Amino acid sequence: LKKCEHERGEYLAGWQRAKADYINFQKSQERLVSDIQKFVLEDALVKILNVVDSFEQALKFQPEELKNSEWAKGVLQIKNQLDDFLKSRGVEAIKTLNEKFNPEFHEAIEAIISDAEEGMIVEEVQKGYALHGKVIRPARVKISK
Repeated sequence: LKKCEHERGEYLAGWQRAKADYINFQKSQERLVSDIQKFVLEDALVKILNVVDSFEQALKFQPEELKNSEWAKGVLQIKNQLDDFLKSRGVEAIKTLNEKFNPEFHEAIEAIISDAEEGMIVEEVQKGYALHGKVIRPARVKISK
């Protein structure tokens, strides 16, 4: 009887270890799938940001005679739809103008003489974006020196 109880204890302990290993494996696989999904989403969103940049450039340099045209209104509407989509996915623009330069969020491409305090952002060259607080593209800026 003691031998049977001992074997039962060994089998139970082995089963409990196997179950714990399996649960840990499942959690590991869930984290892996989640990380892959985040990576794929982040990559797709960065590509969409390039399209948003193109729309902003098109609107910035549109001829004066087209500013109130139906075409211009349509282009602006498409850009706004892209902005809404990005916002709904947790993408936010990084604040730049009149902010202190922060290398975690900004990439300084030039330091220029300015009336502003040293290290302040004086011009945004390209918008930066964060996804749920994580920078996916730093803002490219000019800072005062």
